[in-house]
Amino acid sequence: MFNSTEKQMLLRERGGVKVTRLAQRCAKLLAGDSQAVSTSLAREVLELYAELDRQQRVSFFHVLLNDFSPDAGRVLAAAQQYAEDSSAERLAQLHELVEPPRQELLRRLNRAPGGTTAILRIRTHLLQALPDHPPLAAVDADFRHLLTSWFNPGFLQLVRLDWRTPASLLERIIAHDAVHEIQGWEDLRRRLEPDRRCFAFFHPALADEPLIFVEVALVEAMPEAIGPLLDRGVSRIDPQRASVAALYSINACQPGLRNVSLGNFLIKQVVELLAVEFPKLRRFCTLSPIPGFAKWLTAGLRAPAEDGSPLRSRALAMVSREIGQDLSRVVADPASAPASLAPLRKALTALCATYLVGGRGKAEEAQDPVARFHLNNGARLERLNWMADPSKRGLRQSLGMMVNYLYEPSAIEANHDRFAHGRIVASRQVTSIAIED
Repeated sequence: MFNSTEKQMLLRERGGVKVTRLAQRCAKLLAGDSQAVSTSLAREVLELYAELDRQQRVSFFHVLLNDFSPDAGRVLAAAQQYAEDSSAERLAQLHELVEPPRQELLRRLNRAPGGTTAILRIRTHLLQALPDHPPLAAVDADFRHLLTSWFNPGFLQLVRLDWRTPASLLERIIAHDAVHEIQGWEDLRRRLEPDRRCFAFFHPALADEPLIFVEVALVEAMPEAIGPLLDRGVSRIDPQRASVAALYSINACQPGLRNVSLGNFLIKQVVELLAVEFPKLRRFCTLSPIPGFAKWLTAGLRAPAEDGSPLRSRALAMVSREIGQDLSRVVADPASAPASLAPLRKALTALCATYLVGGRGKAEEAQDPVARFHLNNGARLERLNWMADPSKRGLRQSLGMMVNYLYEPSAIEANHDRFAHGRIVASRQVTSIAIED
């Protein structure tokens, strides 16, 4: 068995000449002062990185971790000096030494043409390596720190996309919709008609690349199924008659910006814009998937908690008797799934409500990623919708169920604060069917 130092040496050896040369160029880039030379070196560094294969990239990330971290001895000495003399000068010195040199390296790489795009690509590779190399989380923290600053909402532009938007950009929207796949140009046209809206955030450094976008349906009632929102044959309405704006598809387009908060600002700005454009709108809500419910349910069916609620145990036993512990049979046949699951509607709805609110309404028990996103943004978990998405994906994720999150402009900040302090904000309609522990 190898110790951690030996593993790092092996990784560097496997990286070979390319990684060594790249590390040398990075050190030279950090040491230089000339702006012109720095830009040229930054371009060279990015070109060298582009030549690496997957294993060499991992080796390079370990170089960033080990060779471009703060000098612990100098940091400790500076901290002791600051403890003795808490002057602004000592604080500035400490701050300079605490910052990892790889942060300044990333700033200088960003000077190269296309630098921002390249850095996002590098972080995408880093995120792919993290599960097998947990210590690299320290490197990712520096990427995330800088990207959070560079992609501050103050630098972003909110753009409404419509049928007049350049086709090259609309193609990107088609490619990036991972929530409700867009079935070609006619499908997209319907989603951009007068009773629909699509908004996206853009950054000056990636002018032709959306960062995140949201699709909105202007309707007369809070939607309880995705089909009517996507069906091209459904009658259009005069958007001025709409009383509800339903956000039904939110998609992040840049993997390198994972965990850099953009969605919450997008939703808030869209709500504000729509409220001005359509004064008759009374409700702003989502129709959202529940991507983790089926997985949670399967785990409960296969290994029921011994200390769980008797009511939950009975609900799980009922589901197990009807469809077994493997949901794949039901999921595989969308045509028959609604009829197969109908006798379990009450039990499954109660279990889904329990999954979403944790039984006790504590924020740490909100397991679903979409739920956490909206609750942390200040929404209220408003309503569960049975068989709202009977597609294969909808069945695979949540046995067809979807949920409405309600955004009330006057309550967003209070709801966010409650979630931040450990409470899930949910309607009585949802909490009343959740099974308490």
